[in-house]
Amino acid sequence: MANYAVVRTDNLAGTDVRSMLVSIEYMGADGNTPTAIENGNVLKVGALIDGEREIRVGSAPAASDDLKDIVLVASPEIMYDPRSYSLDKFINKAGAPARGYHLHPADIFSVTAEALDAAADIEVGQIVELQAGTKLKVVASATSGSTTVGTITDIETVGKYTFYAILVG
Repeated sequence: MANYAVVRTDNLAGTDVRSMLVSIEYMGADGNTPTAIENGNVLKVGALIDGEREIRVGSAPAASDDLKDIVLVASPEIMYDPRSYSLDKFINKAGAPARGYHLHPADIFSVTAEALDAAADIEVGQIVELQAGTKLKVVASATSGSTTVGTITDIETVGKYTFYAILVG
């Protein structure tokens, strides 16, 4: 069984302000196929799903998308099989809504390396930006044409997980 990304909602506006949350279903690369997605990934918020009042279509962002249209996927990790109960075994199932957090300046969240695309070792001070895909990209300096999400502010090991804290803004 694969290890998936783990996310912490350290200091996100959506933990207290419900209007910063969205129910979202990842519809895959073609925009029509329900697809599983890991916590700690990001989605672009689209229109309401046909027949739904609250669930939005989620698609993979482009590098230049506006941050106001992006949410961090961070659903509660509910697993019904106690033999597989480990945060890195949880994935949001295809065809089921996930919880998305709108990102706001000064928000802080943490993810494990599985949620990040980095060319080298991740270090404090590096830039986190959007790319074409659901994973965030870590770079030494901002890429022209890419939307900056934030900065790596801390690297913390908690039990078996190493978290990379990201300050939005």
